[in-house]
Amino acid sequence: MNKPLLFSTLSGSLLLTATSIAQPSRPNVIFILVDDFGWADVSYNGSTFYETPNIDKLAGESMQFTNGYAACPVSSPTRVSILTGKYPARIQITDWIPGYQNGLTPKQLSGYKMISPEFKHNMPLEEICLSEALRNSGYKTCFVGKWHCSHDSAYYPQYQGFEKNIGGWLKGGPNGNKNEGLAYYTPYNNPYLSDGPAGEFLTDRLANESVKWMEENKSNPFFLYLSFYAVHTPIQAKAEKVAYFKAKARRLGIDTLHAFSTDYAWHKSHPNPPKHWKERLLQSDPEYAALISSMDANIGKVLDKLVELELDKSTIVCFLSDNGGLSTAEGSPTTNAPLRGGKGWLYEGGIREPYLIKIPGVTKPGSTSDTPVTSTDFYPTILDACNLPLLPQQHADGVNLLPVIKGSKLNRKAIYWHYPHYGGKGDSPSGAIRKGDYKLIEFFEDGRIELYNIKNDISEQNDLSRKQIRLARSLLHDLQQWRKSINAQIPVQNELYQNK
Repeated sequence: MNKPLLFSTLSGSLLLTATSIAQPSRPNVIFILVDDFGWADVSYNGSTFYETPNIDKLAGESMQFTNGYAACPVSSPTRVSILTGKYPARIQITDWIPGYQNGLTPKQLSGYKMISPEFKHNMPLEEICLSEALRNSGYKTCFVGKWHCSHDSAYYPQYQGFEKNIGGWLKGGPNGNKNEGLAYYTPYNNPYLSDGPAGEFLTDRLANESVKWMEENKSNPFFLYLSFYAVHTPIQAKAEKVAYFKAKARRLGIDTLHAFSTDYAWHKSHPNPPKHWKERLLQSDPEYAALISSMDANIGKVLDKLVELELDKSTIVCFLSDNGGLSTAEGSPTTNAPLRGGKGWLYEGGIREPYLIKIPGVTKPGSTSDTPVTSTDFYPTILDACNLPLLPQQHADGVNLLPVIKGSKLNRKAIYWHYPHYGGKGDSPSGAIRKGDYKLIEFFEDGRIELYNIKNDISEQNDLSRKQIRLARSLLHDLQQWRKSINAQIPVQNELYQNK
């Protein structure tokens, strides 16, 4: 069922064999994707409670894109955007699969003002994924971890350009025995990940599998896509690490501080807000910190293996999270402050991410760029960095960042978001545009707009929509025209809505 090695060109298609075009001198690529990990969850962005020494070290060797974004405030759409180079709305995968409203009863649906549009539950096989583009050019390809780009097994990683699939299937979170507090422990209940010895931790296992595969393929140009299930709920971590961070919280005097608030307009605006809606005010959860620590340690394990194999000078490394940290629901294990909001929201806390690109010999270690970039941009950037031709018809919304990494300016009109769904975290259907220093958010329930100067107001506290009316109208027009140009789906008013 694997797709043929089809290499698209502007003039048509050319069928090539991998061996006929293999170039072992090309750099390897490791893409590290973390789940539900916030911009503020790394030490290099200011966290004093969480500890991320290995991510910090990678940041010091990379270009840090300080205005780096995910294409969506929830998982599946961003994951699809990375692999296709297209905005989620263009492919019509705009919510996590299978979606929040999809699982609600009619009675539950009556509590929502709008009905979200239907969306695709499988990333189309017609898309030439980044993995396929690299495999078509002679790369060995491996997917490890969380997939969540499809619901049906016929669309899993092995059918989207990955020669090996370790752990990738329909589930968006760890699938161990949650009732016994073992979601992150074997047995994994995952058809693409065999169970390990008693006590094995999922995050450790994924890194170990990655290291093993790297050793087996060290003589070939390779593409390793390491997609951690961490730090997705349920928040479960190793006992010894939890004990360490409990002690640290006591030492810092934050273990007794009030960590949550429901005194927010978004909370009060709902007639019956669910009990799990609460916003975390400070980073103080020892178990979440411990889960981050394990993830970071395993990133270190993978990057150390590159050094051991003498591949660190010939391997591109990219790092991203699929959306912002979970700060307003489901236990609210983290805060994204000073950013506003979190997972599910189009405020900065829901979409701004740690965004790193290391290209040996090209990236100036520790360099930064404040150029706004998004998750679609990895596709053309990686192709160019690997000395491969771009596929503009495929990565239609991605911009090649290699010139920026080399010191040039980026000529880009704007970045767009379209999330016509409820994420179940206090958020509501909305869209957004970032153009220069300004960002406009449009809320579909009532047509309300908010405008912020992100450079001057990173916390999005000063709404300029009534002060800079002309700019707000211009950005709204651009956002609406963009939606029309890609045939973006719009939610509709819910006739059964009951404002209790």
